[in-house]
Amino acid sequence: MKIEELINKHYQELNETDLHILKYILNCKDTCYKLGINDLAEECNVSRSSILRLAQKLGFSGFSEFRVFLKWQDQKEFLPNENEVDVLEKDILETLKYIKEKDFSEICKLLYQSDRIFAYGTGMAQTNCAMDLKRMFLPMKKYIYVIPAQKELDIVLSDITTNDVMIIISLSGDTPYIFPSVQFLITKGVPIISITNLKNNRLARMTPYNIYANSSKTEILNDIIIETFASFFVISEALFKHYVEYVKKIEQKDLKDI
Repeated sequence: MKIEELINKHYQELNETDLHILKYILNCKDTCYKLGINDLAEECNVSRSSILRLAQKLGFSGFSEFRVFLKWQDQKEFLPNENEVDVLEKDILETLKYIKEKDFSEICKLLYQSDRIFAYGTGMAQTNCAMDLKRMFLPMKKYIYVIPAQKELDIVLSDITTNDVMIIISLSGDTPYIFPSVQFLITKGVPIISITNLKNNRLARMTPYNIYANSSKTEILNDIIIETFASFFVISEALFKHYVEYVKKIEQKDLKDI
């Protein structure tokens, strides 16, 4: 698990001091793990106990364990000046590592028990990813309704119930126009699964079920910046495979009970 995912997971428990410390850590990933607790507290202009409380909020027994985690994070970084193919390979490999560590069972149970599944992508590539999910789930007799645009999403909002599930696919997780709809769904108690880049983002913080894909920005000709997206399709495929395994276990259990 990366530190960005930990921040998203525990965001509701964090205060302004915690976020201030984390801002420093995120901006100094390659050096902060070399600091002792007193040095880190001094760099962040906070107390030693503030650092310790933050580590415990994130699930660590103490600062030493948190420091080892930060060191591991730095070692996972790739060397600079990678070419385009290397960046793509890195993103896919990092996503596959995440898939091996991620427990999909709760999300699979949510999908299995749902009356209807809706999927919405915040862009063209994201919508294509939603369509791919729809294609894969068809043989499982689980039909995903892909919402093509914001106008259609507004129509669905009034009809969707707590027995349904909404999947939202967003590259950044920080697309402003989607948040009123997300807040409306949360207020109604509709379960939401977000699929976003592995960064500290608002959509992941708002939604209870999160899946992450590793995606990197690269510079191409004329200072044009693009972001890789292939890992999102890898994540979608992994979600489907885990769902198939979940259904198989349910069916095997039912057979044993006969």
